[in-house]
Amino acid sequence: MNEKVLQAELQSKVEKMLSPLFLKYHLDFSNLDAILKWRPIVLVIGNYSSGKSTLINELLGQDIQRTGQAPTDDSFTIITAGVVGEEAREIPGSTLVNDDTLPFGSFKKFGQRFMSHFLMKKMESPVLENMAIIDSPGMLDSVTEKDRGYDYMAVLGEMANLADLIVLMFDPHKAGTIKETYTAIRSTLPEKSGEDRIIFVMSRVDECDNLSDLVRSYGALCWNMSQMTGRKDIPHVYLTYAPGEAEPSDILAPLAQERDQLITKIKSAPGFRVNHILEDIDKQVNELQLVCEAMTRFSQRGWQLFAKTSKIAFLFSIPVFFFGDMLIQSAISYPNETLLSALQSRTLNADNFILPTCLLALTLVLAWFIFSRFVFSGLKKKYANQSQDLVILDSEYKKNLWSKMQEKVQSLLAKATTRELWAGHSRNFSKIQRFLASDLQSYYDKIR
Repeated sequence: MNEKVLQAELQSKVEKMLSPLFLKYHLDFSNLDAILKWRPIVLVIGNYSSGKSTLINELLGQDIQRTGQAPTDDSFTIITAGVVGEEAREIPGSTLVNDDTLPFGSFKKFGQRFMSHFLMKKMESPVLENMAIIDSPGMLDSVTEKDRGYDYMAVLGEMANLADLIVLMFDPHKAGTIKETYTAIRSTLPEKSGEDRIIFVMSRVDECDNLSDLVRSYGALCWNMSQMTGRKDIPHVYLTYAPGEAEPSDILAPLAQERDQLITKIKSAPGFRVNHILEDIDKQVNELQLVCEAMTRFSQRGWQLFAKTSKIAFLFSIPVFFFGDMLIQSAISYPNETLLSALQSRTLNADNFILPTCLLALTLVLAWFIFSRFVFSGLKKKYANQSQDLVILDSEYKKNLWSKMQEKVQSLLAKATTRELWAGHSRNFSKIQRFLASDLQSYYDKIR
C-alpha cells in the first residue's frame, strides 16, 4: 500500500476511535495528532560550529543555511519543499503554530520569544520532495549563553518527538563536552525518541592535523558519550567532512565511503515514516490502556463495595419497612394503623404503605450517603497511595510506562466521583485492547 495513503488511513482511524478516549482520560492527543500529520522529518542537532548547516547545504546542493566557526543561526529552521517555479521564501513561526495542516500547534505554548526564533524556509530541491529538514540552534555551554528566553530543551524534545531521524553532530574540538549536549543525550532524547532514530556524527574531521589527532578526538568523543549515555556499548559514530572545503589528505581517503553511507542514511529517512508512526501510536495507546486499566479496576472495586453496601442496606431495609412505622407510632401515636396491624385486620389500603415506603426510601438514601461520603472516599484514599495495585505490571515495558503514567492516574483518582461506577471504563478498556490486538497489528502486517 502507498505510504501516504496508509498514513492518511491511520490518521482517520486513530482520530475516530481514540481521540474521544484520550479526551476522556485527560491525556494529550495533540502529540499523536501531530505525529500523524505532514511528512517525514530529519532533525539536525549539535553544538555550535559542529557542521550542521554545512551538512544541510551539502544535502540540498544549495547554500540555504549560513555557515561559520561562531554560532551563525539562533533559530529552529524547517526547510521543506516549495511550489515548483517559485522563489525560496520564509514563513514566520507565528504562522506555523497556527496552521492546522502542520504539526507545530503545540509549540505555541513556548511563547512569543520562541516563535521569533522559529521559521520555515520553502525551496526547490529533489531531496525535499519526500521529507523536511529541521536545523537547530547550536547547543551552548555556559549559563549566560544558554539563556535563550525560552525552554530550549523542551522545544528540542518536542522536535525530537516529531522526527523520523535525528542527526546528532559533534566536532573534533568539542567532542561531547557541551552541557546542553549532555542534557540532550542523557534525558531529553531518550524520553522523546527511540534510540534507533538517532545517528551520531563527528564532522570536520579534515581539520585534524594527522591520524593520531583524529584518533584522540574520536576516543575523547567515545569516552564522553559513554559518560552521557551511561552505557558501556558505544553506538556507531559516522566520521564526515565537507568535501568542498576539505583539502585532500591521507586521513580523508578512507572516510569517503562512510560519508556516502551517512548521506544515504539521511536520505532514506522517509522509508522509516510509517514504522515510526506505528511505534508512536503503539506507545501512546499503551499508555492510554494503562490509565484505562487502572480506572477500570478502580471502578470494579467501587462496584464491589457498592454491592456490599447495597446488600447491607437491603437487609436493614426489610425490618425498617415492616416495623419502622410501629416504632414511630409508639413515639408520636402516628399512624393510626401500622402496616402489620392492617395486614392482620385485613383492612390494608394504600395509606398504610406511605410511611413504610418513606422509611424505606430514607434508608436507601442514607445507605447511598454512607457509601459516597465514607466508603467511596476511603477507596479513593487507599488507591491514592497504592495506585500501582490497580494495574498488572508483568513486564519491564509496562513498568516503564507506569513510571510515566502513575501521576496521571493519581490525578484522575483525586478527581473521581461515584459517577466513575457508570463511566464505562471496562467497555473503553476492551475497545483499546481490540485496537492494539487487531487494528494496529493489521497495519504492521501491511508494511511487512
